[in-house]
Amino acid sequence: MPRWKALPDELDPQIKEFTSQVRRLVDRSGLSIAALADRTGYSKTSWERYLGGRLLAPKGAIVALAEVTGTNPVHLTTMWELAERAWSRAEMRHDRTMEQIRIAQARAALGEFGAAEAEAAEGASGTKTARRGAGTTAIPGIAGPAGVSPTIPPQPTASDADGRENADRGAASDVNSWGLAGYEGPSKTSRRPAAGAGAGAAAGVGAGAGARPESPADGPGWTPDTPNPYDGQPQAARPAGGTSAKGRKGAGRKGRLTMFLAGLVGVLVVVAAVYFFTNLGGGTKHEGAAKSPSPTASSNPSLPVGVKCSGAACNGKDAEAMGCSGDLVTTAKTATVGTTILEVRYSKTCGTAWGRITGAAQGDRVQLSAGKLRQTGDITATGDTIAYTPMVAVKDAAEAKACATLASGRTGCTK
Repeated sequence: MPRWKALPDELDPQIKEFTSQVRRLVDRSGLSIAALADRTGYSKTSWERYLGGRLLAPKGAIVALAEVTGTNPVHLTTMWELAERAWSRAEMRHDRTMEQIRIAQARAALGEFGAAEAEAAEGASGTKTARRGAGTTAIPGIAGPAGVSPTIPPQPTASDADGRENADRGAASDVNSWGLAGYEGPSKTSRRPAAGAGAGAAAGVGAGAGARPESPADGPGWTPDTPNPYDGQPQAARPAGGTSAKGRKGAGRKGRLTMFLAGLVGVLVVVAAVYFFTNLGGGTKHEGAAKSPSPTASSNPSLPVGVKCSGAACNGKDAEAMGCSGDLVTTAKTATVGTTILEVRYSKTCGTAWGRITGAAQGDRVQLSAGKLRQTGDITATGDTIAYTPMVAVKDAAEAKACATLASGRTGCTK
């Protein structure tokens, strides 16, 4: 029974060629998919998808495969780049096909909806026309509402028209400069006095309050029944125009100066308050910082997509589950204990390290220590050959040390 299933027929030829090359490398290495997943840091499910042609392997997985199988990564990545371009083209074709399908469905739906609306509109317009024709009855010869005949005003005769034209010509001679017939303009008493009469007018104002302005009895600006607005209301002398303007300017300057000083005082108060509270809070922060011990490894606030922890937050957690493996891990130290390979795996992004043994047997143990922190991993199932410890937070890979204890009693550590 063949190990691999046939690749899908619709797969691009370049993707088929690349997937076949990857399969041959895996067959030549003699590794199972589980062992390949442990060696490369990518899960077993992911490798099943890569080798089955359902998903294109990422570049990091290809580089890790080349490292495990001893293949030149340059040639393998060249083939991967060709397959990646073919995969992108296939995705673009798929997207365009789906878009055309959606457009066709939308046009069909909108066409059916528009036809239904047109039929409904035609039916409604026909009903309205029928009702209008049935309920309206024209009455000839009557233009008014409710059958009432409109009233026609009497038309002037020729003699009336001649008399009106003569009256218009006589009135045209009495039209004033405003074009209004019969209006003689403002009365003489309401006009402004001339320059020579200014003193007399001032004397009249000072002589007594409530004096009625002189006006002819038959003048158009006054009638005998018109009340005098000046009766019983003494007139106060107006202040000089220059003095009033100076007073207003002085008041405006004083108001602006007062507002400026008030704003300046407010700004100074705010600055003093900020300075006081800043110094007070800064002293408290420094005291707290001096008392709290510094952690062994600081957590990185900005992490890549898929990474779930960093630094001390990763202590005791699985590297693959937290997203610290794959492209983010390197082998920092290596040692051989019998036929077992002992490694210190280090992730700079997560700020952690963990120990791993490969080619081991049941009962073998690996331990990683970094300062006072220790983590262990064991092989408990028959047939397993790989074991690794949980992560330990480190600032540098040199802080970590891995040791292996085999079931035979043999031990060894990395330097």
